[in-house]
Amino acid sequence: MKLVPIPANEYENYRLDLMFNCYKWDPQFLDNNTVARYALVITEEEHKQLKMLTEGLDMETREAEQFLNKNQSLVAPLKLTKQLRGDIGRMKNYDPDKHIRLARYDFHPVSDVEGGWAISEVNSDVPGGFAEASLMPLAAIESINRAQHIQIMEKTEYHIVSFGDVMVEAVKRKVRAGGRIMLVHCTCYSDDRQVMQFLGDRLKAEGYQIIYGAVEHVNFKYNKAYCVLDGNEGELDAIFRFTPLEWFKDIKPKGWQGYFDTETVSCNHPVAIYAQTKRFPFIWNVLEAQGINMSTWRRLLPDTIEAKAAAGREDYIYKPAYGRVGEGISIREALDIKEYEKIMKDVGRHPSRYVAQKKFASTPLKGESGEEFHLCLGSYAIDGAQAGYYARISSTPRIDSNAADIPVLIERAGD
Repeated sequence: MKLVPIPANEYENYRLDLMFNCYKWDPQFLDNNTVARYALVITEEEHKQLKMLTEGLDMETREAEQFLNKNQSLVAPLKLTKQLRGDIGRMKNYDPDKHIRLARYDFHPVSDVEGGWAISEVNSDVPGGFAEASLMPLAAIESINRAQHIQIMEKTEYHIVSFGDVMVEAVKRKVRAGGRIMLVHCTCYSDDRQVMQFLGDRLKAEGYQIIYGAVEHVNFKYNKAYCVLDGNEGELDAIFRFTPLEWFKDIKPKGWQGYFDTETVSCNHPVAIYAQTKRFPFIWNVLEAQGINMSTWRRLLPDTIEAKAAAGREDYIYKPAYGRVGEGISIREALDIKEYEKIMKDVGRHPSRYVAQKKFASTPLKGESGEEFHLCLGSYAIDGAQAGYYARISSTPRIDSNAADIPVLIERAGD
C-alpha cells in the first residue's frame, strides 16, 4: 500500500474535473481542501485480503440482524431509542432476498495487530461516497497516466472496483426494468444531493424512472410505497433511502412507520439499524450463544465496552453510539483542548449515548515530502459481495469532516 501523488501540473485540472464531471460538489470543508493530492494504491494481494474480510464481516452482520429481527426480545443491549423500539416490531416481514443490503466497513492499517488491519465501525444504515468510489479513481488514473506519457515514464497499470457498476447490477436484479425509483434524501443539503444525483443519473441511463424527494414525500398503503410529490404521484418500485433512520424522530414525516414494513424494494431497509449503533458488540455474546458466528468482527474491532466502564482509562476512547463522519470521538491528540473537554463533559452527563473503544495505533502512510497521513479505507458490501472502496486521509488519527477524499487504485499484479 502506498500514496502516489497526483502530478502537481495536473492537480488543479483533476480537482476541477471532480467538481464538474464527477459529482464532487463539496471539494472543501470550511477552509480545508478535501480533495487529496494523492491516490491510494493497494496491491492485488491487499485487495483480495480486504475483499475476504469485508465479505466475512458482511455475512456475519446480515446473519446477526436477521436473527435479531426474528428475536426482538433480545435486542435490549442495543438501547435503541424509544421511537425505534416501538417501530422495529413492524419489520417481522423483512425478506432479505427482496431488498438491497448496502454497508461500508471502515478499515485502518495497524502494525501491531495480526493481519495488519483494524476496523472502527460499519456504516450500516446510509453510507455515502458513491461517486468518490466510482468516478474519482478513473479521473486519478487519467491524470497519472497523462503525466507518465508526457514524461516518457514506464506506465503502471491500475484497475478499480466501481461501486456504481456493482450497485446498478444489484438494482437490475431486484427492480423491474423501467421501474419508478425514489431517491430519498435531505433535499436541503447539496452533499446529500450529489450522492443521489450520481446514482440517479446512472440508473436513469439504464432506463429507470428516477424521482428525487425527501422522507415526507413517500407514503405507504398495504405495505407498498407511494410517491406523494406533486407531479410524480403513484406507486413506487423501489426506495433508495439516504436519510439516517435516527433522524426520522426529528423530521416526523407523516406515515414514516411504513418504512419499517414496506414490501417495496428498499435500500437500505430499516433492518440496518441493528448494526448501525456502536452498541452492536454488546449483543455478540447473545448471538454466539445462539450459534451466530461473529469471529471476523471479534478479530478486527477493538474491544468495545460501556462508557462508564472505561472511566479513568487512557487506553480507551469515547464514541457516540449514533455518531457519523468521525464527529464526537475523543482522540485526545487529534483535538484542541476545548473540543476534547466538551466531548468529555457530554460523556459524563450522558454516558449511555456513548461507547468506549480500545484505542488502536493507526499506522500512517508517508507522502512524497515525508509528511504522514492516517487512512480510513471504507470497503463496501452489496448483498454480501465486496463492492469497491471509499477512502479518506487525515494528518491526525481522527478521520472526520476535515479529512480529504482519496481515490483507491489497485495495482495490477506483476507491475
